[in-house]
Amino acid sequence: MNNFSFFNISDRNKLVDLRVGEIKFGERIDFLDSNQTIDSFLAETASKYIIFGICESIGVKANFGRIGTENTWQIALKSLLNIQHNKTCKGNNVGVLGYFNFEEENQLAANLNPSIKEERKQLFKLVEKIDKEISFLVSKIVKANKIPIIIGGGHNNAYGNIKGLALAKGRAVNVINFDAHTDFRPLEGRHSGNGFSYAFEEDFLGNYFIFGIHENYTSKEIFSRIKENSQRVKFNTYEQMEIRLEKDFKMELKYAAKHIKENSFGIEIDLDAIIHMPSSAMSYSGFSTKKARQFVNYYANLENVAYLHICEGAPNFELEENKAVLGKFISYLITDFIKPNLEVIE
Repeated sequence: MNNFSFFNISDRNKLVDLRVGEIKFGERIDFLDSNQTIDSFLAETASKYIIFGICESIGVKANFGRIGTENTWQIALKSLLNIQHNKTCKGNNVGVLGYFNFEEENQLAANLNPSIKEERKQLFKLVEKIDKEISFLVSKIVKANKIPIIIGGGHNNAYGNIKGLALAKGRAVNVINFDAHTDFRPLEGRHSGNGFSYAFEEDFLGNYFIFGIHENYTSKEIFSRIKENSQRVKFNTYEQMEIRLEKDFKMELKYAAKHIKENSFGIEIDLDAIIHMPSSAMSYSGFSTKKARQFVNYYANLENVAYLHICEGAPNFELEENKAVLGKFISYLITDFIKPNLEVIE
């Protein structure tokens, strides 16, 4: 893990804004001390949830998306550490491990043009390298009986999450994906649009449910591929629930749960699915923040939930409000995910 930067007390002190009469979340989270390795930390920490970040946008670029996903982690972490630690939201059930910086890979990618065939192939190779790092860490965390919370990067990183969970469990695992897109595109080389199809092809992904895809941006080819694998891959559309009102959101939560809940499963949240959320493919028609939070909370309460990944956030640094919206919303999703298990630290 040469690309990993570990979170430490100095980082925490720089990010947490102390205030008299308050206890901030960041004052109670756990992290490695100078004498610990990853293995000893995971073995010794009482934290159930282990958070780490991914700072890269290479997979997004290889998929012709808008870069910026490498910046989400720092924005989200700052916001999370400064929420309140109280009886409804306890920081001492969370360990912050650090983040993958991928600085060298990002610099190489900056000089590559995905519209040039040979240069796009180079981007694919960089994504494959990232895959290995992510899957290794996710597997390590899960084997320690912890639940990873992965923040940042593109949806190419879903592959590493799925593979890491599957390797730790010794079998194919399931995924529920809250997304405007299926990311089930052809196996043409690794990028943010085919993490699930690669995991499916390699038998790391068992059952897959895509929740709320946009009909206007799902190709005939993708619909055909889903139909060919209809026993394992299911979906509903945003238009069915929110526009034509053919399906009820809460009933669809239950329907999708039946497809994935009997096995270990991950929750994937693509911020593109949420209206006006700063992301790599920002949507002007999408689910509300309230619906996204309800989605996370619902699946966090299921017995076999094994990880949460929030990705595709791409803040515009010219707009300070843009960063605040992204950071605060991600912190809401994280706390919605951990609150069902508050009782273990009472």
